[in-house]
Parts: sequence; C-alpha cells; structure tokens
Amino acid sequence: MTEHLLRRIEDGVMTLTFNRPEKKNALTEEMYGALTDGLDSAARNDAVRVVLFLSTGDSFTAGNDLASFARQSEAPRRRTDAPSDVERFIRAIANISKPIVAGVRGRAVGIGLTMLLHCDLVYVAEDAELSAPFVSLALVPEAASSLLLVARLGHARAFSIFAAGQVVGGRNAAEWGLANQAFAAEEVDKAARAAARRLARQPTESLAITKRLMRDTQGIAARIDEELGHFAARLASPEAQEAFRAFAERRMPDFAKVEAESWWERSG
Repeated sequence: MTEHLLRRIEDGVMTLTFNRPEKKNALTEEMYGALTDGLDSAARNDAVRVVLFLSTGDSFTAGNDLASFARQSEAPRRRTDAPSDVERFIRAIANISKPIVAGVRGRAVGIGLTMLLHCDLVYVAEDAELSAPFVSLALVPEAASSLLLVARLGHARAFSIFAAGQVVGGRNAAEWGLANQAFAAEEVDKAARAAARRLARQPTESLAITKRLMRDTQGIAARIDEELGHFAARLASPEAQEAFRAFAERRMPDFAKVEAESWWERSG
C-alpha cells in the first residue's frame, strides 16, 4: 500500500481514493500497484459488491507521473520483463466483474480519462476537464481506449481527444455519454457514493452477468495487448524522448528536428 491511495470498505463499497493532491494526483508506479491490489482484493472479497473511485484535492488525476514516463523512455522495458504495475492495473480494471463507479472533479488526464471507459457509472463536476493527449507526448492510447472511446463518441470526437488534445468539459462529457451526469463540484462525491450504495443493494450475480454481457471482454483484451505493444515501442522512440525533454525544460517539443535527425541517420 501507499499513503497516496486510500482504501476503505463500507456498506458493500470499496472506495479507492487518489491521495496525492500536491501533484494533482499524478499516478506513480506505487499507486498503480496499490490500485491493482485494491481491485484484486475487491474481486475476491464477497463483502465488496461495488468499487468506487474518488480523489482528494482539486483534480481526479493528472494521469501518469511524467518523470516516471521519462525514466521508462530512457530505459525501456523488454518483452521478457514481468508486467509493469501500469499494465497490471489496466488488465485488472478491464477484467473485474463487479460494478465500478467514479466521481470526477477537476482534471482527468490520460489514464484518468481512459479508466472511466471501464467504469459502469461516472459522475463528473460541471467544470471538470477530461483529456487524453497521447499523441502530443509521442505516445498512443491505452486501456483499450482506441476501441472504447471510438465506440462511445465516434471517430471524429475520439480522434480530436487523442490526436489534437481536445479537452472535454464536464457538461459535454455528460451530454456525449462519457459520464452519466454532471453536478456542481461539491456534489460529485455525494452523488457517486449514493450511486455505489444503490448498486451494492442489487443482486450480485445479476449485476456481474449483466456487466459481462454488455462488454466484449475478448475484444477488449486483444486491443489492450495491441496497444501495449505500440505504447512500449513509442515510449522508447526519439520522439517520446524529445517530448519528455521538452516537458522537463519547459519548452515546446521540436518533433520536426527529431524527424530530420532520424532521416539523416537512415540515409547515412
């Protein structure tokens, strides 16, 4: 466990709360490990009927800690390595049969948005900001979002989020079907908790079967595998290294320069 992820079980609901507010709840490897442990525990524990994601501070999560991304870019993982905590979390949230509810306030970036596609009920603040600017970091979508976000929003809106870095406000998220309902920020946690408790009073087996029938689990698993392969390759690419250097140096990345250098290397 880590102090940056709080876990609580009450009224049949396991609440997992992001608790790194000073860093906008950016996710570290330790937090991913704790999230996966929480989901695995919820799956095994008959006393847990629903999982609820909440956050402290003014952001749901700013996504992956970019310092961690930069380290991975410099020392990429090998296919023979054990699955990372990020991969374990993605597979766990995609596979759990129990309902998941999320309450989203503030920013939900990258995995903060794509994990919502695996949640069954999502409540957002009206002023929330959802984004997944993978291409801007020279990366590709993950968590089967290249499949699920397109299915939810259509190609044009999904591509704009992934490739153009479009930020979706809370009201639009509800109107577009990314969330069930938008509330004033101070009402979000209350609404999400109430929804989770209602689900916890429903018959467990019927809920699990209904959730399974509504999801193409094989298709989702296959897309996760495909995305992870591309993600690992892109993370080690010169473009990604330039993106992370630029972030550290607080400047705009120069991908044209990287492409020119790669051309000279190939032609030489």
